[in-house]
Amino acid sequence: MKTKILKTILVPLVLLSLQFSLSAQPGSTELMNAINGVQRSFDALDHRLDVLEKNIDDLLWFERVGDIAYVDKIYITGPPPAKESNPTGQGAGNPLKFWSYVFIPRDVSPSAKYPLLVFPHGGVHANFTTYYTHIIREMVSQGYIVVAAEYRGSTGYGAGMYRRIDYGGLEVEDVDASRKYMIENYEIVDRDRVGVVGWSHGGLIGLFCIFDYPAAYRACFAGVPVSDVIARMGYKDDSYRDLFSAQYHIGKSADQDVAEYRRRSPAWQVDRYSNTPLLIHTNTNDEDVNVLEVEHLIKSLKAAGKKNFSYRIFENMPGGHSFDRMDYREARKIRYDIYNFLNAELKPPKPFKSQRDMERAAYRF
Repeated sequence: MKTKILKTILVPLVLLSLQFSLSAQPGSTELMNAINGVQRSFDALDHRLDVLEKNIDDLLWFERVGDIAYVDKIYITGPPPAKESNPTGQGAGNPLKFWSYVFIPRDVSPSAKYPLLVFPHGGVHANFTTYYTHIIREMVSQGYIVVAAEYRGSTGYGAGMYRRIDYGGLEVEDVDASRKYMIENYEIVDRDRVGVVGWSHGGLIGLFCIFDYPAAYRACFAGVPVSDVIARMGYKDDSYRDLFSAQYHIGKSADQDVAEYRRRSPAWQVDRYSNTPLLIHTNTNDEDVNVLEVEHLIKSLKAAGKKNFSYRIFENMPGGHSFDRMDYREARKIRYDIYNFLNAELKPPKPFKSQRDMERAAYRF
């Protein structure tokens, strides 16, 4: 998005200039090589701008939540990459290195134990940004420690990290690795009070965390979760589908490998869900994750005889895909209900007693 306007203006001019300078006919090898070179240059610019944006946003975290939280960024490892360009080369098979944010309430006692919330971000290629400032403030104010992994495929860390994407695959292992790190390295984290919270793609990751590690998580909230990647390929456009069929990612389209896309879809994997308390939200006017995906998930859970989950299907709530992450009062009321669900299982030391308490914590008044 940051360079979309720049590309729209400059690419046609650059290509026209190349055609004249090379005296090349449309479709010639020289012109195609030049076009590919221009595209690579713009892709490199995209990643450099992403890194710059990420560095600026990291500074904003300290300004926006530093009054109530210790903010840190830790460098940890997950499983080796799903694909290696040279499987026998130097360093091949090494664990993947990635960053994770840590937010710890400033008033913690070194001798006490605190609940942990694992918070994977959304987006096919995105990252954990200060978009979530108010939500982090709400969590930390109740006494939660929060870890947010910048799992493989996240933006802001260069082209190499971007191309490590493994949607619905090893990214789940990265996120769970952040949970394990917190338990192993912070004595104040209570291993028996860990929850996972995510929206959209982060909701998909949260679901797979409790599917794969049911004993590790006491609660899960999945907001507007991507639930059926196969259906998603049907109602999204080619540019979206290309993110998945790229050679460095799945490498095939859904019609070429239905089983692989099914493996990455929570709605098709509900047999792996055991008994972790689960709350699901969706919205009928969601412009990103169509409600049909989440309805499929809910129906699949029911058909499989799963019991320990609840859900709400909201009708045309303002904000669409972001409806319960917004700043208006009704969205805050929904989040208050989400925290009540989490708090019943995770027992934070300072749970909100009212929505007004939550608003004071998040908006500094």
